[in-house]
Amino acid sequence: MNNKIIIAIDAMGGENAPSKNIEGVSLYLEKNNNKNDVFFNLYGDVNLIKKEIDKYNISPNFYKIFSSSTVVSDEETPLTAIKNSKDSSMWNSINSQIIANSNITLSAGNTGVLFVVSRLLLKTIESVNKPALAGLWPNKKNMNVVLDLGANVECDEKNLVDFSEMGAALYKALFPEDVPKVALLNIGSEEIKGTEVLKKAYMKLKDISKHGDFEFNGFIEGNKITDAHSNVIVTDGFTGNIALKTAEGTAKFITDSLKKSLTSTIFAKISVIFSFFALKKFKEKLDPRKFNGAIFLGLNGPVVKSHGSTDAVGFYHSIDLCYNIVKGNLMSQIKDNLSHLNESR
Repeated sequence: MNNKIIIAIDAMGGENAPSKNIEGVSLYLEKNNNKNDVFFNLYGDVNLIKKEIDKYNISPNFYKIFSSSTVVSDEETPLTAIKNSKDSSMWNSINSQIIANSNITLSAGNTGVLFVVSRLLLKTIESVNKPALAGLWPNKKNMNVVLDLGANVECDEKNLVDFSEMGAALYKALFPEDVPKVALLNIGSEEIKGTEVLKKAYMKLKDISKHGDFEFNGFIEGNKITDAHSNVIVTDGFTGNIALKTAEGTAKFITDSLKKSLTSTIFAKISVIFSFFALKKFKEKLDPRKFNGAIFLGLNGPVVKSHGSTDAVGFYHSIDLCYNIVKGNLMSQIKDNLSHLNESR
């Protein structure tokens, strides 16, 4: 199985588990014609998982089930989870990167617990003192990598520089034909704008970009994130999480308002018939399930967090993200980038 990409899945994590998780696996195999270079280590209640496996008639060539006695609940705190979750599906799926040759872990479970347990088991990369949470956002041309989305409320310039190198590595792993273009999220694009931390990070990134890991585009304002001039957007977790929730709320407001307008009168309903394909394309462009999956960067193994309330389609997209992360040699890319950074320090 050395030539296969092995994805460890917390089959009991998230709402409607393990049903939607296993359906997501089935969708992935179906859409990729049962590609023979992927394998799933599934962690959780063996009987419940097997029932779903049988429902979708998934071949045993693609999976192995590992029994776990407990499930991490959404109400669990990281402190209690460390004490109580050592045989949970989440714990075991993360630990499988150490003991079962899994290449990556995917969970839709409790975000705080997932982050703490991942850091406890996998440890941080030696030169990184704060792992980051990265996500994919659509832009006018393709995708942005945006980090940190909430793992670290406070960051210094070293953290922002680390995030930049790791974010550039993620972008390169996922989009090898494109060039990572890093920008720091700020209140203005001028060099004199922003906090001292941002200004120091700016000068450092301007210097280390000479290594060729990424192009550095300086500061970027929030209203320019989707312009595609930059594709790796870096900020602290406090600002990043606010930006994330604002973007999600804005997208929902736009789609809800459009739906309301198009169903408000008989004439509006008739117009939908003539613009059906354009509206379908618009809906697909903003479908949050396509961007489901946040990545913990800075650990000695990749972990992907699926949204807990997503459906099987969203979980399928998280699996696809996991596959591409491993296929793109993310961990090697990160270590290469950070080695250049260490040379500059």
